[in-house]
Amino acid sequence: MFISDAPNGASFKVLRVLLGREVGKRLADMGFTEGAEGAVVRSGFLHGPLQVRIRGYDILIRRCEAAGIEVEPVGDWTAAEDATRLFGGFGRFGGGRHGGGRHGGGRQGAGRGRGFGRNAGDGAGEGCE
Repeated sequence: MFISDAPNGASFKVLRVLLGREVGKRLADMGFTEGAEGAVVRSGFLHGPLQVRIRGYDILIRRCEAAGIEVEPVGDWTAAEDATRLFGGFGRFGGGRHGGGRHGGGRQGAGRGRGFGRNAGDGAGEGCE
């Protein structure tokens, strides 16, 4: 199981980081080492980055990087999934249906310009290939 599979509120224990090179080293430096316990605080809109609490601080990591961190569940993940389904989407950054915002929510193709996606950058997303 990987962090990218975990629902909001799920606790986990890191088994290993499968990413190599610079990204794997940086994740290890930030606390993603064998035996470290953490929790998924929330996930970004449209499968965006994950906010993970580990070793007492919060980190935002790309979902593709989270897919390279193997974990074992701590506690009952079904309870976290139920809480997300029932109560997620409320609050300051929730995914509720309120449209609003500067662009009204009816804007098609937002986020498709330069800088988004797999092959858009200058190699900065090396761990997400």
